Amino acid sequence: MMDGNLHDDPLLVGEGALGQMMPMYLRVSPSGHIRSVGPTLAKLCRGNDLRGARLLEVFELRKPHPVQTMEAFGKLAGQRLHLALRDGSKTALRGMALRLPEGQGYVINLSFGIAAAEAVREHNLTNADFAPTDLTVELLYLTEVKAAVMEELAALNLRLQCAQRAAEEQALTDALTGLANRRALDQTLDRTVEAIRRGGRAFTFMHIDLDFFKAVNDTLGHAAGDLVLTHVSKVLREAARKGDTVSRVGGDEFAMILPGMVDEADILRMARRIITELEMPIEFEGQPCHISASVGATISRIYETPDPDRILSDADTALYASKRAGRGRCTVYQPGMTLPDVEDEARSTRRT
Repeated sequence: MMDGNLHDDPLLVGEGALGQMMPMYLRVSPSGHIRSVGPTLAKLCRGNDLRGARLLEVFELRKPHPVQTMEAFGKLAGQRLHLALRDGSKTALRGMALRLPEGQGYVINLSFGIAAAEAVREHNLTNADFAPTDLTVELLYLTEVKAAVMEELAALNLRLQCAQRAAEEQALTDALTGLANRRALDQTLDRTVEAIRRGGRAFTFMHIDLDFFKAVNDTLGHAAGDLVLTHVSKVLREAARKGDTVSRVGGDEFAMILPGMVDEADILRMARRIITELEMPIEFEGQPCHISASVGATISRIYETPDPDRILSDADTALYASKRAGRGRCTVYQPGMTLPDVEDEARSTRRT
């Protein structure tokens, strides 16, 4: 008859039920011999039957401190334990030992703690290896989801960075020739001038304008003109040295920044080589395209304080001088040089 009073009756649980609730349990006798083992813990031992083995010979107790006897082990009942198998397994185990009544020994319930993910990979564990109430599987799932999301975010970020670099490169590149465009030239010129102010190398700025290009467009069409411009870009690339900047700054106008080239003879020699290459006929659909080039150059060391706008203006002045002197030549700017009086006429000849 139930009288409503609470009784301290012993609770009998079979090994099967205990294994379902605590798949990583150990039941240990007072002498330290293992009596039964949870199914998941048995799986970690790779088929080795732990029953009958001595607890402290199979497991190494690391925290709170190592022990050598079961008497010392018993004093740690109820405390958090850190253990590891002595078989060389890297899996770290966490757990707690509870003393059974009437001197029956101990029940030790173990888990993987924060090393659950590594344990699952090392021992090929599945959902069935954990208790139904254990949140480890759900946490691992969330961890995997987070890792997948972070990986996708990293990939997306990389794609965005690549797209941004491509967009920036496109914004600084001439679509037809693949050379740097005017915006890129201005940025490079600004950096090069700033470098001189910090003690960097002097340089030459060279402005190249095609002669007779308008006649090619007018007689053979824009397709021929595009072919000529592409050929010019190839000639300039081949003439440039490593570290030089080659750009297309207008329809038939090009520019070069030549770091370290400051000798006038070297500048004229390079310009003559470029002009000679450009004066060789370019065939378009069986028809020869004849062009030349006028070049104006200025050397940064002639300025007490180099200024990008002044450099561009002086190179332009030298270019007009080449045009007026008969085209197909290079003029290096000298202090005091000015635009010709017939400035309007000179400007118009630059489009021929």
